[in-house]
Amino acid sequence: MRERKKLRTRQAIQLAALELVGRNGFAETSVEQIAEAAEVSPATFFRYFPTKASTLISDALDRLAVSTLAAQPKDVSTMEAFRRAVVAAQATLVDPEWEFERRRRRLVFSIPGLRELQFEEHRRTPAKMARAEARRLGQPQDELEMRAFFAALFDAGLAVLGSSPDLPDEMFDVIEFIETGLPLQSSDPQP
Repeated sequence: MRERKKLRTRQAIQLAALELVGRNGFAETSVEQIAEAAEVSPATFFRYFPTKASTLISDALDRLAVSTLAAQPKDVSTMEAFRRAVVAAQATLVDPEWEFERRRRRLVFSIPGLRELQFEEHRRTPAKMARAEARRLGQPQDELEMRAFFAALFDAGLAVLGSSPDLPDEMFDVIEFIETGLPLQSSDPQP
């Protein structure tokens, strides 16, 4: 019961922040306004979020991707497990229950400072995925190859993502490109 109340309070603060920042702008919205709209005190606000920006920065899709990756059977290749994680994350963006997440992402990606903070949050994910994959495969969790593999995948993905709040279909092209050994057609010398 208590955990549900905490979750409702957290969600109320996030929703208030989303609505106020969306209507008034990030700089023009104060923590006090968000707290008032969420019907909590500023002190309660700060028990849930360290900053105003943190109400809008999330790693919900990343957490979903990591948990999907970790849940794959051992006989699934790392690349296929990653592909399944991307499919799961992409599917949530069209699910009606994820409307808040879609709205949040659109808003965050429209505000340069928040977009950079969101990318910083995303940059933590490769290490989480590498640890989850190492556990899934029964390998050491600090293995260099695993960390490098997921860092390369994620950096390539972020390059494709650019400033879009959506996961583009090109993500699967990136996976295929990496899976086939990064073949650059334009890099072969012409006779």
